[in-house]
Amino acid sequence: MLAVMRDRLGPYLRLARLDRPIGTFLLLWPTLSAIWLAANNGSPDPRVVLVFFVGVWLTRANGCIINDYADRNLDGHVERTKGRPLASGEIKPREALALFVVLGLVCFSLVLTLNTLTVLMSFVGMALTILYPFTKRFFPGPQMVLGVVWSWSIPMAFAAQTGAVPLEAWYLFFAHWCWTVAYDTMYGMVDREDDLQVGIRSTAIWFGRYDRHFIAVFQLMTLVLLSALGWRLQLAWPYYLGLAVMALLFAHQQWRIRHRHRDACFKAFLNNNWAGLALFTGVVSSYAL
Repeated sequence: MLAVMRDRLGPYLRLARLDRPIGTFLLLWPTLSAIWLAANNGSPDPRVVLVFFVGVWLTRANGCIINDYADRNLDGHVERTKGRPLASGEIKPREALALFVVLGLVCFSLVLTLNTLTVLMSFVGMALTILYPFTKRFFPGPQMVLGVVWSWSIPMAFAAQTGAVPLEAWYLFFAHWCWTVAYDTMYGMVDREDDLQVGIRSTAIWFGRYDRHFIAVFQLMTLVLLSALGWRLQLAWPYYLGLAVMALLFAHQQWRIRHRHRDACFKAFLNNNWAGLALFTGVVSSYAL
């Protein structure tokens, strides 16, 4: 019985990428950092932490579902994605949409436990989540749209914790936007040749032979904006130590992608999980002092 359930649920878990949580962690660390920064005393509302922790997992899963639904006729032509459940036919499109709706309703029920501003902002977040996959058809830099989608949890976290979205929230928003464009360009470098064949747009294609240079610029802007945020909030030295670790990890990623090999670019992308953890640890440690 367990084997049958596992075989039946397996494709749905893979559709929601629950077997590959790296994307969830990339979204989770900045979101938790935003909640701690919004609290401004190192003691955020536990209810807000719980709602966003669960919400990040479900929202990322829902984003993967709608992304695969939009790309279901293209993923089969890309080496890395041809085994995805929708592309391989393991799951029917209507089943994927049904799961998308169910998870969306669960997410919305969580948001309803928060204040009105956060609820209103959640509608924008859902619209952006649905829009992003389709921008890969016509916009040369869809990673820039993904950066907005991926960063929207930050002003929402401030709104949930404080009832407002101060300027500091936008510092973190744009820092995370730059960071997302950087690491998702690395991700795009893995699929560049396949994307060119099927007509998918990406910054990895748009930036061309200057891809590494643009990634470095976005990484630098991430660190500059995060440093400015720390200065505005008068954070303690552990925060800047976290940023120093991020800078070292960014340098390591640049070294990995120097030859643009697929495996190396993918490992550089994965390495951003540790950069996110360094940021969150720096924020928490700063308030702990």
